Amino acid sequence: MKKRSNRWRSLLLLVLATLAMAMPVLAAGEGGDGPSMYGTFWAMLPPIIAIVLALITKEAYSSLFVGVVVGGLFLCDFSPIATLDTVINDGLVSSIEGNAGIFLFLVLLGIIVALVNASGGSAAFGRWAEKNIKTRTGAMLATFALGVLIFIDDYFNCLTVGSVMMPVTDGHKISRAKLSYIIDATAAPICMIAPVSSWAAAVAVATDGLDVGYTGIELFVRTIPYNFYSLLTFIFIIGLATMKFDYGPMKIHEMNAQLNGDLGALEGTDNIQGHPNGKVIDLVLPVVILIITCIIGMVYVGGFFGVDAWGGTDYAGDFIGAFGNTDAFIGLPWGGLIALVVILAYYICRKVITFKQAMECVPKGFVAMVPPITILTLAVALKNMINGLGADAFFESIMTGAAASLYSMLPAVIFVAACILAFASGTSWGTFSILIPIVAAIFPAGNELLIIGMSACLAGAVCGDHCSPISDTTIMASAGARVNHINHVSTQLPYALSVAGISFVTYVVAGFVQNAIISLVIGAALTIGFLFAMKKTQK
Repeated sequence: MKKRSNRWRSLLLLVLATLAMAMPVLAAGEGGDGPSMYGTFWAMLPPIIAIVLALITKEAYSSLFVGVVVGGLFLCDFSPIATLDTVINDGLVSSIEGNAGIFLFLVLLGIIVALVNASGGSAAFGRWAEKNIKTRTGAMLATFALGVLIFIDDYFNCLTVGSVMMPVTDGHKISRAKLSYIIDATAAPICMIAPVSSWAAAVAVATDGLDVGYTGIELFVRTIPYNFYSLLTFIFIIGLATMKFDYGPMKIHEMNAQLNGDLGALEGTDNIQGHPNGKVIDLVLPVVILIITCIIGMVYVGGFFGVDAWGGTDYAGDFIGAFGNTDAFIGLPWGGLIALVVILAYYICRKVITFKQAMECVPKGFVAMVPPITILTLAVALKNMINGLGADAFFESIMTGAAASLYSMLPAVIFVAACILAFASGTSWGTFSILIPIVAAIFPAGNELLIIGMSACLAGAVCGDHCSPISDTTIMASAGARVNHINHVSTQLPYALSVAGISFVTYVVAGFVQNAIISLVIGAALTIGFLFAMKKTQK
């Protein structure tokens, strides 16, 4: 039976690849300097193919690669040699070059996690949690609370929360799929409403030079009460945990964990007992060290200490300015490397690990991060193909056309457009960077609808990013929970779409009442009512 299933999957891949190569017949062959499919719906087809394949085959690597190849074919108007060059150079090589910093941070974090396990810190924390966190609800809420507290950066959030809370959730038989959902739902959503975060800095940069009537950070703060997707997601998680139910594919994974003890962890990622003298401090202190050094690294790169990292403005002593000027792809590895050295010295001084054992953790940490690095490489390569095909131009034409006839409905329209673009491209930063100038051109500066529209843009970007299998944050959440990536995507998708639907209705209300408190109360009531209704349908 399994062989037959594999044959059908292979046949499906072959058919889709063949259809993709036959697409020039359907394309609008306008000629010109750029690809004939530039700025059309065809720009969205490569990620759609990759996502559908991933969900059908339950396999991410080949699905993403097919999407990259299809994107390359479209970008090069189906020239085989040019496509090969584009896929390799503009896709894969460019992806590795552009993300070398985050790859390094992933490896460093993998090594630190391996060290924590070897020291016995994870096992000690698990024993402490077993005594102090008595229920599954408490374990989920504790995971949620830690995710909210680590609001500096979404990558850092995903990997840190997963490493710290895995012993707790495993002890209460919470599936890795559920853990990865909580991690993912408190990564980008919390960063998008935290004024001191890498995301706030990115929004400020995206609004620089636009006539919106506010500074970048001020505009970001004003959008927070209208960021319904992020805020309602938190209500949704707390509701699920306290009402003690699940639905969709997540219900199957949770029942399997509780009844059969199958948490759905990747092979070889079960918690290691490590040194018998390990203590809770052996986990807590390394996490604190990592947080401190990463924050210092990010503001250092941004110029907080008077070092002008980018040859621009000097942000000496200006924490917010330095954070807005930083590059997380440099700051996080900077802090991660220092943290690794300090943590290694601490463990050796504590005599819970020898130098030889520490060096054995280096390849273990690297191997643990190979799957997310591979998926991230392919996902970013696919984004490069989409950018080259002019997905931004396609969505700009849609938004401009809608502005004339749906003015009060525009926040809801913007939310949906941002969801689709972020889902297809797998990037929330790229999405709001594209849509923010469009939103600024539609609404008058200083108008309340401008604030609502901007918030809808940011919320939609987070929502699409949260749902997308090719999102880097989604990939990081899978890595943080040590769970199969497609299992994470398929289980969290119904939850994310549920909150997205409620958020859409709330943005419709907000467009007319233009009051954050009224709109949010209605959205919260809809969320709680939805959860009660869903619980009644579950047996």
